[in-house]
Amino acid sequence: MSDTTAPEKHVFQAEIRQLLDLVVHSLYTDKEIFLRELISNASDAMEKLRHVEATEKSVHQPTLPLEIHITTDEEAKTLTIADHGVGMSHEELVKNLGTIAHSGTKAFLKSVKEGAAVPGSMIGQFGVGFYSAFMVAGKVDVLTRSWHADSPELLWTSDGQNGYEIEETSGLDRGSKLVLHLKEDCAEYASESRVRHLIETYSNFVGFPIFLNGKRINEVEALWLKNKSEITDEQYKAFYQFACKAWDEPAYRLHFSADAPLAINALVFAPSENPERMGFAKAEPAVALYCRKVLIDPSPKDLLPEWMRFMKGVVDSADIPLNISRETMQDSALIRKLGSVISKRVIRMFEKEAEGEPEKYRGFYRKFDRFFKEGVATDHANREALAKLLRFESSMTEPGAVCGFADYASRMKDGQESIYYLVGAGREQIESSPYIEAFKSRGIEVIYFTDAVDEYVVEALGSHDGKKLVSIRHGGVELEDQAAEGESLTPEQTTALCEFLRQELGDRVLSVQSGKRLVDSPVLALVPADGMSPQMRQMMKAIDENFKDEIKVELEINPRHPLVRKLAEAKDSDPEVAGLVARQLLDNALISAGLLDDARDTITRMTALMEKAMS
Repeated sequence: MSDTTAPEKHVFQAEIRQLLDLVVHSLYTDKEIFLRELISNASDAMEKLRHVEATEKSVHQPTLPLEIHITTDEEAKTLTIADHGVGMSHEELVKNLGTIAHSGTKAFLKSVKEGAAVPGSMIGQFGVGFYSAFMVAGKVDVLTRSWHADSPELLWTSDGQNGYEIEETSGLDRGSKLVLHLKEDCAEYASESRVRHLIETYSNFVGFPIFLNGKRINEVEALWLKNKSEITDEQYKAFYQFACKAWDEPAYRLHFSADAPLAINALVFAPSENPERMGFAKAEPAVALYCRKVLIDPSPKDLLPEWMRFMKGVVDSADIPLNISRETMQDSALIRKLGSVISKRVIRMFEKEAEGEPEKYRGFYRKFDRFFKEGVATDHANREALAKLLRFESSMTEPGAVCGFADYASRMKDGQESIYYLVGAGREQIESSPYIEAFKSRGIEVIYFTDAVDEYVVEALGSHDGKKLVSIRHGGVELEDQAAEGESLTPEQTTALCEFLRQELGDRVLSVQSGKRLVDSPVLALVPADGMSPQMRQMMKAIDENFKDEIKVELEINPRHPLVRKLAEAKDSDPEVAGLVARQLLDNALISAGLLDDARDTITRMTALMEKAMS
């Protein structure tokens, strides 16, 4: 250090003092962000040098490696960050670190005062990010030498209070070296293990080698910025397990770049195992957000839809405007646009994979189906596209085999305007129910929904590809006439029996009529179009133990069934038995529908009927 020349003393501009106070006391909610900022600045300085080397004939010390060297000293409580970038001249030191002319700080302060979004141009520039050093340091030394061959070697020193000093020094290579003299309560940042953790968390994919106390830290490349043709499956797998902290192998991956509507480089993976399905806690968002290889948020909650939380990976966009600390995405509309682009790409990837390798997709879907169903129920923007990814059994699939809406549509009858479905506890229960009879006999496919959440999914979906989803449990479904086999009651006998049943069953039924739905069963209980399904009733009971729902159904009879024909005779010859049978038939129908809550009367009545049968 020179002994002949006294240091130049400079006073910070008023705006810089405001900025320092804002940065140290208000803007950064987490002090550890400072290292990310300073590493980013060092990276920017070396990127600028590459540009200078391409345009200038002579650069001081052209053979110096473009590396970032970080040194910790726990005894001295110092942290040093050095680079071989463009460095700074005397004029640049004053402009970049002491005034607002070059850094855009004035515009930033004006935006903060007005409550506006901060310009994205603030990212990675000396001036703003640099001052984060004073969150942890009571004094900062900047030793620097510009890339110009004849530039002086300089030392800039400040305690971050009112001003700074500049003096000439010696023994410096090209670039900049920041020495942070840490505050007592920030001595942890002189610990090698603490600094290593910060580098690995925030700066692991910076494009230049980062050395900590002589050992390189960032060994894994930012694969998302490389050409897909240059990356092997093993490299993808290694990146997935390292960057995403995953223990399994990726089932699918999506790697793409785009310039419009935003500059995006993305590498996201679908895992092969679902921890939520194994009983672990709800997963946190795991697609990290980067800006030019610098981590902004490892778990951004507003980037992708909630249902996509099982996805892992990286999204990098240079277009993201951030506040000074890079902790909050200021322009929410832009973030939504970014998330929309990624979401649509992910869904298209799954659609393509499902078509290309249907068996592999079915295996994946069995593990992750709840996420897709959650998406249908909650993600209105992508609902129709997500519906194409749903898989289910139906009356035309073999047990265990599944299909999608596209398969169902290809088998629809001419003139069929609705997609028919039935929700139940399992395939066997659904196929043994009387609801399915008329559809099977007519060759009309019925989708079997057997998951507890399926009811909410189909209610949220409502229709698909212009076809309404209709539960065959509900009344109002119109079917074409079909020639019936076997002897039947006459229209007059049918009308009389329906009237008898209405009187016997009273307000337990909304209506009784002959219909087209039954083939082998005597009666069928239909839920009104606006009524609550059995699954919904069970859910309501689970939520509210005092929940009460008065069950009233539309009863449909089969005038060809032997029991119904005998009941038509017994209503006149033995009204007492006919009344017992009528109420028992209703209870049987309610049991089949999953709507009978209290079977005590059913058992008593059944005992009475058996006694009469035995006598």
